[in-house]
Amino acid sequence: MRWLIHLVLIALYLFVIAFVGLDRTESARGPALSHTTAGLLKVTGLELLAFGVIFALAWLASRASMDDLRLRWRNHVMPVLLGAGYSVALRMVVGIVAVIVGVILVVSLVLTHVTTLDGLKNYVETHRPAVENAVDVSALRNNPMYYWLTLTLVSFVLAGVREELWRASFLAGMKGVWPRQFSSGKGQVYAVLVCAIVFGLGHVSMGILAASMATVLGVGLGLIMVFHDSIWPAVFAHGFFDATSMALIPWALDVMKSLPKN
Repeated sequence: MRWLIHLVLIALYLFVIAFVGLDRTESARGPALSHTTAGLLKVTGLELLAFGVIFALAWLASRASMDDLRLRWRNHVMPVLLGAGYSVALRMVVGIVAVIVGVILVVSLVLTHVTTLDGLKNYVETHRPAVENAVDVSALRNNPMYYWLTLTLVSFVLAGVREELWRASFLAGMKGVWPRQFSSGKGQVYAVLVCAIVFGLGHVSMGILAASMATVLGVGLGLIMVFHDSIWPAVFAHGFFDATSMALIPWALDVMKSLPKN
């Protein structure tokens, strides 16, 4: 029962975040990370506090150990180096998936008789990840403090530490509730897949494509965590991945807007 309470609390946390994101989108309240540096710091603090409360309640229920949560740091600076390397590999995998999705989109455009450049541009704009729901792109361009806090505090702490601690807690909960099914190596891989799907659902406020990419990323990060039996290579891989993504957002949107018209 104690592990079931732990798992329910951890799972509900992400679904509540997803619901809040959808509500924010529908009511046009702006990006989740606010428009200003002060707002970004406030939102980050509140989100870390909210997760901390849920995590503490889950831990009080299960009394998960450091080993249960894979919190042990191993091999000096290796987690940082591994994280940097894995972030590149993850970028390549997500890129390949994005290309496959792009081909599917082009085929669907042809099948629906959308063959003009304007039609393609409009379709891409409609189906691209709604990054504006998460971050203020204008602030990334024009506010150096907002930019660097996004690349450091948000990418490595709010995303890296918080989300990988959530993932480790989810995996520990599945193993605790169903030890026979999820204790073996194969069982842990299955748990990673389930966790990745839940993780992807938590990103639906940014669009279906973003949720799909988050699912793929979740599989990779979960496998890294299980393989090394530690959250830290996954934390740094996630941090480096998000930091480079945030850094590229203004450039990517500019490129999209500069596509020639018919």
